[in-house]
Amino acid sequence: MPFLKQFRAAPNLLTLMRLFIIPFLIIEILDAHYLGALALFILAGISDALDGLLARWLSQRTTLGQYLDPIADKLLLSTLFVVFTHVSLMPRYVTVLVFSRDLGILLIATLLFATGSLRDFRPSLFGKLNTFMQIIALLSVLCQKVFAWHHITAMRDGLLETIAVMAPLSAAQYAWIVIRRMNGQQPTAV
Repeated sequence: MPFLKQFRAAPNLLTLMRLFIIPFLIIEILDAHYLGALALFILAGISDALDGLLARWLSQRTTLGQYLDPIADKLLLSTLFVVFTHVSLMPRYVTVLVFSRDLGILLIATLLFATGSLRDFRPSLFGKLNTFMQIIALLSVLCQKVFAWHHITAMRDGLLETIAVMAPLSAAQYAWIVIRRMNGQQPTAV
């Protein structure tokens, strides 16, 4: 499929919508309109789930979508961590660890891609679990502000501590997988 035509594929349109949601989500958080922020975050999550389903159902898997979808996901999550830290809803150390992990992976992937050394950047199971925990933690931060549930505070705090441990561990696992692939040895467990 020609590159420009890939932009019109339904899954890619949903991914682009997710990218367009980000500035409005930031505005809602900065203005302390947490119900609106929660609605936009849920809409972004639904669009993320639907774009993958549509790509399979409509046979519209595209090269653009393979790159655009993870970029949209990381941009959404990383931006939320930074904005939540700015408004004092997220501890700085968690944001620094998450952002450092993502930035490190992005830099390594870019260098390997640019040099042609490695083109396979599938996330590991541990990386997917880390991302899932980040999504649940961000959702718990918003839910706590919208619904003022006291019991969610302990869950949120536990999730943030777990993420603080998982982020560097998943970065180390990613580095290990890349080194093994570069040496021509496929890791046994991804």
